[in-house]
Amino acid sequence: MKQGLSLNLSQTLTMTPALQQAIRMLQLSTLDLKTEIQDALESNVMLEADDGHDEIDTNAAIEAQKSEREQASGKDGEIPENLPVDADWNDIYAGSAAPAAPAPTADDEDYWDYRQANLSSTPDLHAHLTWQADMHPFTPEQRAIAAVIIDAIDSNGLLLDWDDIGPGIVDEFEIAPAQAEAVLRQIQDFDPPGVAGRNLAECLAIQLRGLPADVPGREVALTLVDRESLEQLADPNRDALARRLSVTRADLETAIELIQTLQPHPGEAFSQHESDYVIPEVFVTRTANGWHVALNADIAPRLRINSQYLALIKRADKSADQTTLKSHLQEARFFLNSLKSRNDTLLEVAHCIVEAQRAFLEYGEEAMKPLVLRDVAEQLDIHESTVSRATANKYMQTPRGIFELKYFFSSHVSTTDGGSASATAIQAMIKRMVAGEAPNKPLSDSKLAEALLDNGIQVARRTVAKYREALSIPPSHERRRKVS
Repeated sequence: MKQGLSLNLSQTLTMTPALQQAIRMLQLSTLDLKTEIQDALESNVMLEADDGHDEIDTNAAIEAQKSEREQASGKDGEIPENLPVDADWNDIYAGSAAPAAPAPTADDEDYWDYRQANLSSTPDLHAHLTWQADMHPFTPEQRAIAAVIIDAIDSNGLLLDWDDIGPGIVDEFEIAPAQAEAVLRQIQDFDPPGVAGRNLAECLAIQLRGLPADVPGREVALTLVDRESLEQLADPNRDALARRLSVTRADLETAIELIQTLQPHPGEAFSQHESDYVIPEVFVTRTANGWHVALNADIAPRLRINSQYLALIKRADKSADQTTLKSHLQEARFFLNSLKSRNDTLLEVAHCIVEAQRAFLEYGEEAMKPLVLRDVAEQLDIHESTVSRATANKYMQTPRGIFELKYFFSSHVSTTDGGSASATAIQAMIKRMVAGEAPNKPLSDSKLAEALLDNGIQVARRTVAKYREALSIPPSHERRRKVS
């Protein structure tokens, strides 16, 4: 066999730190985003807050200095202008933001009332998973099984008691073990990645399988996180480990680096924090031409590239200072692009929500339409997990109040005319009926179900009870009071 050297050109998709940054920034709340921006300003000399003296915004700074940056960083340091934010790493969002409208100010009526009257705490993991389960197309039996599984997931996001819970589900629902496993696998596809892993190895494997097959090191990493092989990562003799796995040392190192980017405790991000003031990221206002959607430009300082340090790069030599400035410039560009991608995605998702829930904005809760993550994802041609991240811990200010973006999503209930009604709309109807009932003869859950049927909505009494409890409305016997 003749030995020789050859050059081949190929393209591979790699999960770079910049991609991880873009995904992380998308799911940050307003206050977390402020902290992230402040940390970036303190650690990167190439970033500065735009104080308004030089009217250069984020995008203009990138475009106006593009040629200088390319010259300073060289071809090997080229950075993509658009960063993918999908869980599949394939759907690169390329939309542009709509023209911004003037944001409401402190002088606007009820503005500060809204801001100070609404407090929010970080949603716990179980609430986040339950919300996704409600949006998922489960059958009633699968939904009940999912509720049992979600309840058993610990605060770290792991399902360590499956050996006890699994047989219990099989006995309680009189199903085959494979059916319980099928529901579990669907929950393992929920956000955050790796949730419901029955052990650390499965948790990491779920995250790896969610990556494209051509991510470098993925297959070797999957072998390493196997329950029998995970402990081998502690082996200091990497050459021996590579031989046991029949891979090269370079491939092994790539796989280990990939594993180190994974989250061993996917539920950690949902640990409880102190309540924070709600600051809306999206403003919805009514104009003569319809509903206008704009981002809140005041939630964080506007950023730009520091022109003075950029000029130093143009004149600098190959000294250590030059290398440091180039590195900071590259990080600054990544950060600005990640921030722009986050804002673009959030604005597009908000536009879809407003378009779908136009009736709610005009007539109230009873006009709310059924909407699930898949509807928005298909309209924008992005992944459902991207929509989930874009709506997590973010709020929209409307003429009807401030609402979390997730509030506008709800499951549907079939109507007698073949249509569908939103669960939120049904709850609003129940609330109205209870408010108008006779004090000495309150409506029972059965009567409420009959009243809903008269409105073309067929729901079971147990469903009515669930909606009533969600509204913190006591049962009829507790609501009954004497009339003097």
